[in-house]
Amino acid sequence: MFGKVKDYAVKKLLEKQLKNVPEDQKEMIMAMVEKDPKLFEKIAKELQAEMKTNGNNQMQAAMKVLPKYQKEIMACMSPEQQQKLIQQQMGTQGQFNPNGSIRK
Repeated sequence: MFGKVKDYAVKKLLEKQLKNVPEDQKEMIMAMVEKDPKLFEKIAKELQAEMKTNGNNQMQAAMKVLPKYQKEIMACMSPEQQQKLIQQQMGTQGQFNPNGSIRK
């Protein structure tokens, strides 16, 4: 009975938290959370504990906790989402060819 109510509440909370995130990234995050909500609940609890025990802000806690779950998070993504994420990361790091030369 409470499963659908909880899912709705989580969705609304995420929408509020992601209000300043670009729409495509927001959709990707929402899809991942819908695919494996228990994983993201576990991550959220660990982030909260990290912020509380070590006094870290949200970004510092995320940088410490999220790498532990990188494989699980990637498994929640579709191949298209994985490719899009890789392209976004390449955009922030510069675009290089496999041999190290810069793409034009």
